[in-house]
Amino acid sequence: MKIQKSFQTDQEGMLYLVATPIGNLDDITVRALETLKSVDVIACEDTRQTRKLLNHFQIEKRTVSYHEHNKETSGSGLLQWLEEGKKIALVSDAGLPAISDPGADLVRDATAAGFSVIPIPGANAALSALIASGLPTERFLFVGFLPREKKERRTELERLRRYPETLLFYEAPHRIEKTLVDMQEAWGDRQAVLARELTKRYEEFARGTLSELIQFLEETEARGEYCIVVEGNTGQTKDPDEAGEANWWQALGMIEHVDHYVGQGLSNKEAIKKTAEDRGLSKRDVYNAYHREEE
Repeated sequence: MKIQKSFQTDQEGMLYLVATPIGNLDDITVRALETLKSVDVIACEDTRQTRKLLNHFQIEKRTVSYHEHNKETSGSGLLQWLEEGKKIALVSDAGLPAISDPGADLVRDATAAGFSVIPIPGANAALSALIASGLPTERFLFVGFLPREKKERRTELERLRRYPETLLFYEAPHRIEKTLVDMQEAWGDRQAVLARELTKRYEEFARGTLSELIQFLEETEARGEYCIVVEGNTGQTKDPDEAGEANWWQALGMIEHVDHYVGQGLSNKEAIKKTAEDRGLSKRDVYNAYHREEE
């Protein structure tokens, strides 16, 4: 067990996680600017992007790259500097570092080595989209980017299907329409919000059902990075598999039942698990019956 006292004045080798603007440069906090001015070096996702921010606020500091493709070699160098007593600021291109980027690995290694890690909070795209969405904010689940592979994406959407929490996602413009289609197929026609260009001049919120948003994208060119906010499972709208009778599967044999879920992109293991949940059986019972029917 380790206790961190963040504001002890005699500390050396400190890692600051500094939030940067998600669009509008005025989003940055006074404390973030003071921290960037005071550290020895700034570790950046993209040094060119960070240099624009630093130049805007007339901050002259050494920058080094730290991103997904060099995190092992660059991370070891940053840890060595922390060992030497240097103060390092970690920033992403936009928003909070360590959210959907490799900064989480550096934080893990730094805390494991006993260095203090200090959050300098600020703008975050997912939470900004959530609070303006009009959907419930009491409980929410941040998912980030869904898997790119179709089978893995469908498996993840199936896993999330019964969650009651509001769901938060990031998505690129060239995949946004396909992602919404997959969501509707997996969950039914839920309420959702598309937020793009947050805090920038062309900030836009599109609110409606998943089907309405899909139609909107068919008629509008997708531009900018998107946040998707989707209502959780409220029990009000039936899932696609629940649209008929509660026991829709009763006319199916065990193989047909399992194969139904396999056809939705689940692995055999996950399909057997879902079938067992539907039928109120143990996974072993379904497994054995499934393979007996196959023989």
